[in-house]
Amino acid sequence: MILDNRISNHAFADLNEYVLETKNLISASAASTFIIQNDCIVNEWYAGFHDNSDGSRMVDAESQFNVASIRKTYLGIAISLALYEGKIKSLNDRVTDYLDDVNESVMSNTTIRHLLTHTHGLEGLHKRSFPPGSNWKYNNAGVNLLIQMIQKLFDQPLAHVMEERVFKPYGFMETGWRKHKKNKLVWMNESYAGDQGGEANLFVSTRELAAWGYIHLTKGKLEGKQIIPSKVFEQAVSIISPAHPHGSLPQHGFFWWVQDQPRPTSELGSDLPRGTYQSLGLYGNACIVIPECKAVVVRMINQTESNPPGYDYLKDIRTFGNIAYRCIRNLKR
Repeated sequence: MILDNRISNHAFADLNEYVLETKNLISASAASTFIIQNDCIVNEWYAGFHDNSDGSRMVDAESQFNVASIRKTYLGIAISLALYEGKIKSLNDRVTDYLDDVNESVMSNTTIRHLLTHTHGLEGLHKRSFPPGSNWKYNNAGVNLLIQMIQKLFDQPLAHVMEERVFKPYGFMETGWRKHKKNKLVWMNESYAGDQGGEANLFVSTRELAAWGYIHLTKGKLEGKQIIPSKVFEQAVSIISPAHPHGSLPQHGFFWWVQDQPRPTSELGSDLPRGTYQSLGLYGNACIVIPECKAVVVRMINQTESNPPGYDYLKDIRTFGNIAYRCIRNLKR
């Protein structure tokens, strides 16, 4: 899916310059940005090459980046579909109600809500660091269980569910799980066993990641047509984190980080308004949806090396979001 409406302007020069500086600071070879506002593309920018080898492909609109943990929001929509269709009765259902081959003593009282919000406390499948719902810790233990759950609920792997139920209906042709290096993929020198949705090998073009955010912003509408019921998107980006006496814990939708108020552990910039939601991937890629501004902001970077001295990824992604918001507000004026 590619939006055709386009506005050409220089309002996002500061944002693009910031991303270029970040690219150089973390020794990445590739970077891009893409912004949609009021149903129009208002910024599209590409820099660098797929890698540092001689003759490497220049980054362009067709380049597909590994979005790493942003893949979790795609899993989130599959879970939201299952909830909407009654395959899952409630987010408060226990994981053991749906998966038989798990350690019931470790998994006791762990719910789907806990898995979606990183409040499950699981360290793998056989160890727990805190009781479910009592704290927050980011890891993939809950992700892997939900991927198994999708396989059982739909009798298909996650990649097939997404292709049939989401990617084809919305016209996504530059999004998918890839296990072999190809010309248009910004490859990360990784090896992957499969392409069925169970690994962190979802590759997406910059413009289709923006389109992913856009269909969340429109609650499933494309060109005025409701393709997936709006409820599927509404519940995916609403705060579902368990109530907790500490005010510092992050607030999540179906894996999205959701802004309710500035929090010390949040990846969202403090200037971003209430209701903004965001997802960030390991290599520096990000998708931010700002409903107040009817805007979607995407950044792609292929960080391959360890963070250099003085680089703070939380400060970086918060700064990126704040600059983007400032540019959007200036454009509105």
